[in-house]
Formats: sequence, C-alpha cells, structure tokens
Amino acid sequence: MRWEGDRQSDNVEDRRGEGGGGGGFGGFGGRSIGIGTLVIALVGGWIFGINPMTILGLLSGGAPQQVQQQSQPGSSKAPADDRESQFVATTLAYTEDAWAQVFREQGAQYQPARLVLFENSTGTACGRGESATGPFYCPGDSTVYIDLGFFRTMQQRFNVEGEFAQAYVIAHEVGHHVQNLLGISNKVHAAQQRASETQGNALSVRLELQADCFAGVWAKRTNKEKQILESGDVETALNAASAIGDDALQRQSRGVVVPDSFTHGSSAQRVRWFQRGLESGEVSACNTFEARQL
Repeated sequence: MRWEGDRQSDNVEDRRGEGGGGGGFGGFGGRSIGIGTLVIALVGGWIFGINPMTILGLLSGGAPQQVQQQSQPGSSKAPADDRESQFVATTLAYTEDAWAQVFREQGAQYQPARLVLFENSTGTACGRGESATGPFYCPGDSTVYIDLGFFRTMQQRFNVEGEFAQAYVIAHEVGHHVQNLLGISNKVHAAQQRASETQGNALSVRLELQADCFAGVWAKRTNKEKQILESGDVETALNAASAIGDDALQRQSRGVVVPDSFTHGSSAQRVRWFQRGLESGEVSACNTFEARQL
C-alpha cells in the first residue's frame, strides 16, 4: 500500500505508555461496535484468556448514550513519530477525505471521527476499553480506539498481514462512525431492544456487513484519488474479511458453527459486501437492510 508522504490526520490521540488509562466506568453505557466485539465474543476467552464479564459488558444492548469521561493526564498528547502511528494517521486522513466527498455530494458536511491509540486499557465514553477487544468504535464519543498490537495478532493468529488489511480494519470502524452520523446505529439498536436474540443478531450482522461495504467505498474512492493500491493489496483485505467471519472464528474456537449466533456475518458475506463497496464506490450499494440475500 502506497501512503508515505500523504496528509496525516490531526484527529489522532496517543495514549500509549500511560499505564492503562484512567476514567473508571461501570460498564459500556454507549455500546461499542466493530471488529473487536467479534473477536472478543467468539475467541476472546480462548485466545486471550480474558474475563467473561468483559464479554458480557461489551455485548450488552442499549442505544448509545453519552457518559461523562474523566480527564486523563497527557490525554492531548500528539501521536508518536513512528511508522505505525504515521500509517494510522494517514489512513484516518484518507477516510476523512473520502467521506467528506461522499457527504458533500449529498449536500451535507462530514464530521470526522477521532482515533485513540492505547495500550492495555483506556477510558472511553462507552466504558473501559481493553486491548483484548481489538479495534472498536464508541458512538458515545465518536472515537475509534486501537491497540496496534491487534495488527500483530491478525498476523500471528489469523495469518493476515499487510498494511492494506490494517487499513481495512480502520476503515471498517470508521464505517461505524458513518452509520452513527446517519442515524443507522441508533435505529438498529432500538430495533434490537424489541427483537428476540436471534433477530437481534441478524440485525447486528446487517450493521456489520454495511460497515464492511463502507470500507470498500472508502477504498474505491481513496484509490481513485491517491492510487494507494499495489499488487496483492485487495487480496490481503479480503483475507482479513474472511479470517474474521463468524463461521471461521467459531470453527477455530469451538469446532462448531452456529449461524443463529452470528453477529458480524460469515466469511463469504464479509468478503462479498467489502467487494460490493470496492466495486461501486457508492453508499447506495451498501443497503444491507433491504438486501434479500446477504
């Protein structure tokens, strides 16, 4: 992936080295959503040995709500000047440019997400964020949280590597931010409160697949403007989408696949919707909620 020398976003905060972050909360008041919830729910206990209460807290229902966040020493610290930080800041800038264009085409103004780099754990408006969760988006503070160690986990546990695969992960989480701005997340979470567990899971799958499609829209538009894609890049993103499909993770952790418990979609579905966004570059192609077949 070609990205060196391009604009880096100012909306990145580096909390690494702060010893776990402050701001204790009683639980995830504003539901965090993203690739991280998938990993922690399906293979977190098996791979990471985390407390099951963390899983329950992360997957608890409820519409996003603002939670008062305590200030943290050094919370305004700029990101470090290492390659990983530069890559994340550049990728976030790409998402800002792409989504600003999409919103502008519809006569609206895009409000960029913030992105926080952290280690171990940190306070968020959705409660305590932990490294074992993987990258996640908190609608309560419109922020994507990432422990960069997750990218090493992708390589070691899922045999997925490459910077474009990492960019796909970031773009997926920013896709949740776009859903939040459009009011889609609130509608889905409200519907889940009235639904059965199986129906709620099915709604979650459609929400996640749309975020995958939005990541594809980002990739299409960014490559058109910046020519970031190199040979093999798309394949690495497809490998990432496939590796974190619900069926693949359940098969790895349990040896059994239970479709009714899917919350993010199968490997084939995740690949299909990312490709749909990548091929079209249009948000209109990402209406998973009216799709007869996912």
